[in-house]
Amino acid sequence: MPRNKKINSKKPVIYAFIDSQNLNLGTNKDIFRGKKKIYSGWRLDFKRFRQYLSDKFRVRKAFLFIGFIPQNRKLYNHLRSSGYDLVFKPTVKDNQGKPKGNVDAELVLHTAALQYSNYDKAVIVSGDGDFYCLHEYLERKNKLLRIIIPNEKSESSLLRPFQQYKTFLFFDKEKLEFKP
Repeated sequence: MPRNKKINSKKPVIYAFIDSQNLNLGTNKDIFRGKKKIYSGWRLDFKRFRQYLSDKFRVRKAFLFIGFIPQNRKLYNHLRSSGYDLVFKPTVKDNQGKPKGNVDAELVLHTAALQYSNYDKAVIVSGDGDFYCLHEYLERKNKLLRIIIPNEKSESSLLRPFQQYKTFLFFDKEKLEFKP
């Protein structure tokens, strides 16, 4: 077999880039239209989700973008031991004293620049329309594999042009739900 053939047949390196806040709220928050509940939240098992990324999409590395809160060290250790590479964003307190750490810029920077040469295909985990330009860029560069959206009820309308890339977590809820 010619040497070039062997190089071209290697498995693609796939990385996942995860907006932890969008994933967490998108799965566990109830959604209402008026007074009618249209989505019942459920608790995601992050360890199972990491395995799901490996099994279903052959994800080699999963970067989880998350706001840093010192009291959550036990959670961070659990996420690391479940196979995630954590990328922290400093948090600030909002008007109600609740911590906020918007990770969008970090996720885009890592996907489009810092990690770009290390992977062949990317899986973006978020239903947020703020990543429209990132999806568009990755598609143009033939590096977008999937967009995993926590639930179809909170998906941004800006994601409509990317239909062929979408996977909705809700449909795999039985495999991914935390069971104490």
